[in-house]
Amino acid sequence: MVKTMVSESEKWLCFPGQRLCAITENTVGGEGTYEKFGYLHASLSGVVRIRKRHKDNYITVASFGSKTVVPVVGDVVTAKITVINQRLAKCSIICIGKTCLNRPYRGVLRKEDVRATEKDRVEMYKCFRPGDVILARVLPLVELNTYYLTTAENALGVAVAMSTRSSEPIPMVPVGWTEMQCPMTLVKEPRKVAKIVPESAPDYDR
Repeated sequence: MVKTMVSESEKWLCFPGQRLCAITENTVGGEGTYEKFGYLHASLSGVVRIRKRHKDNYITVASFGSKTVVPVVGDVVTAKITVINQRLAKCSIICIGKTCLNRPYRGVLRKEDVRATEKDRVEMYKCFRPGDVILARVLPLVELNTYYLTTAENALGVAVAMSTRSSEPIPMVPVGWTEMQCPMTLVKEPRKVAKIVPESAPDYDR
């Protein structure tokens, strides 16, 4: 039975694919859920739980079995770019916060989720390259087994990029918010750089 209203204390059992509630502006799906056709669905068997934060209902499903670490809405994850085109970048999520995963999860970073401003001017090839390691935040799940990500914060973006201009691949260093440089050849390449430089380093403007 589809739930249309939830309360903080309400809990019930569910099975994979079951519709949990209609999506509203105050509904946020978390671990064990995904969105489809305007409804929040369970992605596994377990107990549905609701947490309230201000006006929002955060809905998760706790599995009956052993605890498995999966990305949750709002988590900052480490991912490696695998495929890139003009519309999006596909990646493998390898860490959630400081926790390294036993197996990677599939992630997607869409063009409109790269930056907070001037989204229509984003060029994916000037922001990321295959092999780049990025920091990103998890968005609400809209497709089962695929996590949508965003780098639209100063602290998010490319953390590690390897230079292919030298005889051996070596890590490049950030020289601004939109460029990284090979320390051997001094060749610069465009990137959406994550703000992980020391506090004493120059503060570049976006």
